[in-house]
Amino acid sequence: MPDLVLKKDLENAGDGEGMLAMKSWKRRLRKWRNRIARRILSTRAGREMLVNAISPRVLTMTADCGDHLMTFSPHDYIGRKIYRKGHFERENVDRLLAILRQRNLLKQDAVLLELGGNIGTQTLYFALSKAFRHIVTVEPDPRNYRLLKTNIDQNAMGDRITAINSAAGENEGALDFFLHRDNHGKSSALRQSDRDIAITVPVKPVTAILAEAAIAPEEIGLIWMDIEGYEPVAARSMQPLLERRVPFYMEFSPVFYGPDGSKAFIDHLAQFYTNCIVFFEDRQVEMKVTAMPADIEQFDVLLLP
Repeated sequence: MPDLVLKKDLENAGDGEGMLAMKSWKRRLRKWRNRIARRILSTRAGREMLVNAISPRVLTMTADCGDHLMTFSPHDYIGRKIYRKGHFERENVDRLLAILRQRNLLKQDAVLLELGGNIGTQTLYFALSKAFRHIVTVEPDPRNYRLLKTNIDQNAMGDRITAINSAAGENEGALDFFLHRDNHGKSSALRQSDRDIAITVPVKPVTAILAEAAIAPEEIGLIWMDIEGYEPVAARSMQPLLERRVPFYMEFSPVFYGPDGSKAFIDHLAQFYTNCIVFFEDRQVEMKVTAMPADIEQFDVLLLP
């Protein structure tokens, strides 16, 4: 009997050692797997793979982008790009500021008016540049506006940025607005797809928006506008700014305006501005406003005073 007990004890000890060895190998395997995964996911391709695989139950993510924090939806085009690259088209802000400085067009203590603030990417880039005393940013999409406010607050920019949840248009009231499901930056007063979600948002003339923010038109030193095809309407509500020939950077979209609408918009802008810089994908060209191309789907342009 004692020999049998001893044999069982030895067998149990052997099983215990085997289990410990197995656990040790599993730990090593997990550590190796995690090291490989971290290495892969730290690359741009790895980050793209990860953000595209995130569960729809994850509504927002916050990334440390170096000099600021950015909260975004991982299911939105802009959010995915921020996660992959660490920014969203920040180079466009840097390029514009460099041009304004070279041409002596950055006025001290001026205010930036941003129409189409989205979630606050360009808003924060401008704020971090300290090129403007204050920023008034306008965003009608309620999904974007919530993230815009979050990004302003978590970067302690509330005293330097005024955010207004409204569209910019000719008359004050309400506006039919269409939420793009996959790219919140493509939401617009113009329906672009049958999948768009129709809502109603407040709309105000630019002059009323500035009054709400307690900013005089004379304080505006730059207009930045990207509102997905509604630019001609918003531009008609900012007569005092156009008359002062405030530097005006916008996304110009003949694809939305059509040939006649594009020509009419160019003619309207040419009443106030003579020269501009058009930004093509591979180059930038200074030209007369009247020479702006109306046969290209979309491009950025800076109207010069």
